[in-house]
Amino acid sequence: MSRKSRTTRDQTPIPERQAGVPVLQITDLNVTFPSEDGAVHAVRGVNLEVNSGEVLGIVGESGSGKSVTSMAVMGLLDESARVSGSIKLHGTELLGRSDGWMSKIRGKRVAMVFQDPLSALTPVYTIGDQIIEALTIHQKMSKEAARERALELLDLVGIPNPQVRLKAFPHEFSGGMRQRVMIAIAIANDPDLIIADEPTTALDVTIQAQILDLLKTAQKETGAAVIMITHDLGVVAGMADRVSVMYAGRCVESGTVDDIFYHSTMPYTIGLLGSLPRPDIDKSESLATVEGNPPSMLIEPTTCPFMPRCPLATAQCAKGEPALELSPNDHSATTGIEHRVACVRADEIDKGDWTHKDIFPIPPAHEPPFMEAREDRDEVLRLDEVRKYFPLMKGAIFKRRVGTVHAVDEISFDIRTGETLGLVGESGCGKTTTLLEILNLEAPEGGNIVVLGKESGKMSRSERRSVRQDLQVVFQDPMASLDPRMPISEILTEPLRYNNYPKNQTRPRIRELMELVGLEPSHLNRYPRHFSGGQRQRIGIARALALEPKLLVLDEPVSALDVSIQAGVINLLEKLRAELGLSYLFVAHDLSVVRHIADRVAVMYLGKIVEIGAVNEVFDRPRHPYTQALLSAIPVPDPRKERSRDRIILKGDLPSPANPPSGCRFRTRCPKFALLDDAGKQRCTDSMPPLNHEDGVDSSNACHFPEVVKVF
Repeated sequence: MSRKSRTTRDQTPIPERQAGVPVLQITDLNVTFPSEDGAVHAVRGVNLEVNSGEVLGIVGESGSGKSVTSMAVMGLLDESARVSGSIKLHGTELLGRSDGWMSKIRGKRVAMVFQDPLSALTPVYTIGDQIIEALTIHQKMSKEAARERALELLDLVGIPNPQVRLKAFPHEFSGGMRQRVMIAIAIANDPDLIIADEPTTALDVTIQAQILDLLKTAQKETGAAVIMITHDLGVVAGMADRVSVMYAGRCVESGTVDDIFYHSTMPYTIGLLGSLPRPDIDKSESLATVEGNPPSMLIEPTTCPFMPRCPLATAQCAKGEPALELSPNDHSATTGIEHRVACVRADEIDKGDWTHKDIFPIPPAHEPPFMEAREDRDEVLRLDEVRKYFPLMKGAIFKRRVGTVHAVDEISFDIRTGETLGLVGESGCGKTTTLLEILNLEAPEGGNIVVLGKESGKMSRSERRSVRQDLQVVFQDPMASLDPRMPISEILTEPLRYNNYPKNQTRPRIRELMELVGLEPSHLNRYPRHFSGGQRQRIGIARALALEPKLLVLDEPVSALDVSIQAGVINLLEKLRAELGLSYLFVAHDLSVVRHIADRVAVMYLGKIVEIGAVNEVFDRPRHPYTQALLSAIPVPDPRKERSRDRIILKGDLPSPANPPSGCRFRTRCPKFALLDDAGKQRCTDSMPPLNHEDGVDSSNACHFPEVVKVF
């Protein structure tokens, strides 16, 4: 369908709600983009429907066409895109409309919450100006009335002190607060449809819980339909009524949230669910891995696009791309929503009641080769009362100190041979500063750091060089940590060359490293850009292992990966730890991953460790209110469990580490603090609780009034 010229004046009335008509109906949507290599078939024959008050979750790996579909609905695709099919809002066609007509729809009838709020907000206008603009463009109201409405909206989305914050600029807000502003703008004109494109991806788990709770409130306030686009199946389990799973530009399974999570008959969906680490279950086996990568969309598939990655693929799968047909497990007679699937073996999967364990290869669980008790194993890392402060300076020419940032404030922990310690907490709690203090191998500002039996502040130059070989790091972004100008062979050879590795053994060693991390040695002559994100992370791990280290520091090593690829990297890390006797310091925002991979976990808040212990003890029986809130905020990929959970929603953002609260640093956000008597409140205000060990269990917490609370 060709687009009308931008100058054409479209007299079509703005669509209004109609009884019995879906808010949004997408039929046979196709979107193609031109590229230097040919046409990219980004979306191919997508059919979706969402009704008023309903939440549709769209899930799938990167490149599956989720965001392109949403941009087509908003009319924000590039002019070069070729779009066909039908997108109807309240029965009125949106495709082919002029940009002027669509501008009347955007913000009024359809609103969007983008993934990155800092990019979506204009940096040179105040928050108030941007909300007021959204109101006055679509409604006939005075500036004063719009300002009052803007204050109401900021209060509704939980922005404290809205009278003052209305005059602030986007850069003065935290990520969570900016996303709240985006939601305020989205609901300002009571839209009929809200599209949320990965609205919580870059946020801490506690802020994510606040944003999801806020989206639910916004939906109730406006009665809008919501399309939630996300990688996180836990988020979908808790919010969605119906789900569409996308792969290679089309829907491969759709139905109610219970159909998708409990009665899936598409191997791809089953694989996605099986590759998820769960925060509510102790790990007993490795994760299912969906091997391979999604196909290139330069060529339209003539077979099932999932066939190269599917363990159930047969000759029949090569005869053509399967249509999206009624699943043998369809319950639409009772639910009113059809369960559809695109798989020729759906009947067999349904009759066999197959799970991911029946379809996908699951590597055997690896137990570390250490039978001794923890206290009998050697220490590889110990921190004693480590402190790191940063001066807060003011002035351009004549600088003066106006404060101190308490980044890390007297923390202590140790890691034993073959052990993984997970370090968790919100952004700004001091995790990265702790890593840098360890990796510097210099005397800390306060306290002691002992690495492999050597105190960092007392090492000679030769000792420091030796320890650096045994202490390696894997970074969050594999592309940024690999030199794009060097082939993989040079990247892996570099640490060997600079540490006097025998030249005649270098080539066999780098081939061995490629095999060790599950990559093909024949690809050594390729460059980083030729590999997928998961493969690049494997190369980063191979480089870290080149010198046979004893301790790996892993800084968010799987946060940038799709869930299916993430599972493969997690399994690899577990395998390497067991086979090579490695120890890990594992930093992550995703507590589900930490539950799966860690033996012990330390929870940080404003530069302090507030709880530390065995991973099962901390997850199943948390004592500190902050740990309880952190765990409560994790979405569980189980709709029934999510519907019945009571969440602990923290109020506000993390206080500034430059001005931490007196006494217990968590008291300003602590749900328990409000319930204490005056004497208890005074105690929390006046004194910092020490990290107390609990007898008989591997658990310590820093709370004056600890209490075990079951979260899952």
